[in-house]
Amino acid sequence: MITATQTITVAHSPDSDDAFMFYGLAAGKVDTKGFAVKQVLKDIQSLNIDAINCVYEVSAISFAAYPEVCENYALMPCGASMGFNYGPMVVAKQAYTVEQLSNLKLAIPGKLTTAYLALRLLQPVLNNVVVVPFDQILAAVESGEVDAGLIIHEGQLTYAEMGMQKVVDLGEWWFELTGGLPLPLGGNIVRKDLGTEKMQAVTRLLQEGIKFSLANRTDALAYAMQFARELRPEQADKFVGMYVNDLTVDYGENGREALRRLFRMAHEKGIIDRLITPEFVDI
Repeated sequence: MITATQTITVAHSPDSDDAFMFYGLAAGKVDTKGFAVKQVLKDIQSLNIDAINCVYEVSAISFAAYPEVCENYALMPCGASMGFNYGPMVVAKQAYTVEQLSNLKLAIPGKLTTAYLALRLLQPVLNNVVVVPFDQILAAVESGEVDAGLIIHEGQLTYAEMGMQKVVDLGEWWFELTGGLPLPLGGNIVRKDLGTEKMQAVTRLLQEGIKFSLANRTDALAYAMQFARELRPEQADKFVGMYVNDLTVDYGENGREALRRLFRMAHEKGIIDRLITPEFVDI
């Protein structure tokens, strides 16, 4: 039985699309069905590491980290961020080819991020990678601390304003490679030790919250703006629309196939040591 004192911690990134997604819960607009929901905000690399250590009942993670946590967590069929012919980018102050990235000093947001996994699928040889917090990568490129940066989140809309140019958009590359599949970047997981009933109940709760945010877009966007890192309102609206949409409510078969394809390719290229089959909570 679920009691009124059943506390569930939900951990996610402090960015505008995640904030939009969780607006209904954060604002107390969604019936929590007997759960007391506590939210924790951390950068995605920290969340990946915390998930490996089973810290939270529910967490956002990079899909690249899922093979490390799949014994203890199942994927929720909702809450995913997928790039449909767009996604993380490598940017620089001058023109480079993908092949030249091998010997450039490249800032990445974390070795467990899906952006880094996708880049390794495209360019396996990256000899000088440094991990930089995702919200500091553009500054590192601008200052010359690194030659190029792998950007995720809002920087995808602002890099050109800083005088930088795109080396590659991994979402575009993936879309062409797979014949039109979205690039699966991150999703929500729920700890298996909660048991089937609670896993299903929490998953339905998060899905209801996402639907609420999409149905109350103006209010949810206003809440998300505090996490938008100086984006103009129209940019924040565009960014949220890129990553919170019908695929976020439910992966659909295309989303599930994209994730299976990602893990299969990573296994074939020796990046992960076994073939991973995604396990979803059945709701």
